[in-house]
Amino acid sequence: MEYGNRSAFLTHHRRRIAVLFGLLCLGMVGLAGRLVFLMMYRADHYSEMAEELHQRERAIKAARGRILDANGTVIAANRTVCTISVIHNQVTEPDVVIHSLCEILGMEEAGVRKKVEKRSSREIIRTNVDKETGDRIRELHLAGVKVDEDYKRYYPFDSLASKVLGFTGGDNQGIIGLEVTYESVLKGKNGTILTMADAAGVELENAFEERIEPVAGADLYLSLDVNIQQYAEQAARTVMERKGAKRVSVIVMDPQNGEIMAMVNVPEFNLNDPFTLNTEESTALSAKEKQERLNQMWRNPAINDTYEPGSTFKIITAAAGLEAGVVSLTDQFSCPGFRVVEDRKIRCHKVGGHGSETFLQGAMNSCNPVFIDVGQRLGIDRYCQYFEQFGLREKTGIDLPGEAGTIMHKKENMGLVELATVSFGQSFQITPIQLITTAASIVNGGTRITPHFGVKAVAADGSFLHRFSYPEGKRILSEETSKTMRYVLEQVVAEGSGKKAAVAGFRIGGKTATSEKLPRSLKKYISSFVGFAPADDPRVIALITIDEPQGIYYGGTIAAPVIADIFQNILPYLGIRQEPVTEKTQR
Repeated sequence: MEYGNRSAFLTHHRRRIAVLFGLLCLGMVGLAGRLVFLMMYRADHYSEMAEELHQRERAIKAARGRILDANGTVIAANRTVCTISVIHNQVTEPDVVIHSLCEILGMEEAGVRKKVEKRSSREIIRTNVDKETGDRIRELHLAGVKVDEDYKRYYPFDSLASKVLGFTGGDNQGIIGLEVTYESVLKGKNGTILTMADAAGVELENAFEERIEPVAGADLYLSLDVNIQQYAEQAARTVMERKGAKRVSVIVMDPQNGEIMAMVNVPEFNLNDPFTLNTEESTALSAKEKQERLNQMWRNPAINDTYEPGSTFKIITAAAGLEAGVVSLTDQFSCPGFRVVEDRKIRCHKVGGHGSETFLQGAMNSCNPVFIDVGQRLGIDRYCQYFEQFGLREKTGIDLPGEAGTIMHKKENMGLVELATVSFGQSFQITPIQLITTAASIVNGGTRITPHFGVKAVAADGSFLHRFSYPEGKRILSEETSKTMRYVLEQVVAEGSGKKAAVAGFRIGGKTATSEKLPRSLKKYISSFVGFAPADDPRVIALITIDEPQGIYYGGTIAAPVIADIFQNILPYLGIRQEPVTEKTQR
């Protein structure tokens, strides 16, 4: 019995061992199969993973595309700078490295030593080091010290058109202005340097490097003309200083296609040092206060700010009245020095009034009652219709960021008083770029234009990429009305309120304005003038706004002469021929 039990026990035990051995064999076969599968079918995948584990990637920044003016003059370029870094396990003489870097870079020893002695894959010592300094460090052949070349934006003309061009940040990406609008054109594509690293992630000395070369950004060509921009800036700066004004803006444009030749906003700021305020501060500023001041310094008033246009807006009222047929040049009006609308007595700028006058004379005199009457003849519905038809409720579509929209009464909220004040340019606000764009569209034959700077993009190797296109302008009024408006505005300069904009030998048209800022109690003004030439076939139009001039502030007195000065210099430059001066043109 004992023998039988023992035999059964041994048999059962052997069976368990056999099962276990079978399972082990199956496991070994499975592992072997898996190993064969991985070696034959997944070898490339795991090889790639292993390679990635030991690869380190460094970016090679692409050169940003240049910005050039209408004549091919470079106004935004790049300077080569260097990034200095150390790789700890490759440094053989740390004290020599520390001493050399401190001496050449002018850095404190403690900071450099901390980075050199830090056990890490890579430590950056300094960025944006000029190329000459980087070359000096490279020539020392310091083991473990890397000198990588990079690019930094450089503006050859410093502050020229600063609020138009904009600038880039530390990563060479556009922050404001055209640098932002055309980021996709200018930025290029970064390259890479691939190196091998050990298990700790530290780059191996003398390891093979694989380079993927960067692709430079495209060059951007503008309609902006450096020569016209420089002269307009000089003229704006002169009147700002002479009149103690807060700021002065000037826009010079081709009224036929919307190409902007100059856009000035003085005071400008240094594009090569954009984080330094352009005004002297008497007290220390907090970080928040400084940022607010910087934001204001970078702001482009010509497109970002709105204002009451005043009498320059009479161009729109006149064009609407003539197009609708509610007024003609010979219609008679009477100006006693005011006009009563409902319960409001609205005054003319001439306290004693202009007396009896035709519509043409009323335009030449910039008479408020005449334009109030034209507005009343149009009525609220029709006036609002023309306001929209002329494109004033939409943004101009200029290729700059942050354009502000028109601030205008809703039609349902307009009464006769609001209609009266709008008719001569008060109680609503528009941007300077909107005003000059609409005026240009009225005098160019009646076609709405899109103001712009961008003309074309050209690859770094000089091959043409593409020409920028802009929406085809729609007709906003008839050619006949446009022709009449050119005549009216030429008379304003020849014998009316814009006489000081006259330039001997050239046919100039234009309109003056003096608008009172809100609140009215402060008695602060914006003086402006919009002018174009030649009056019979406009090829250039310009607008100046002088914010808070001191002393005499009338637009016809201080703004018109600045445009005359600019025209006198740029019209011959643009190839516009001077006509012989006769007794008639002198009057």
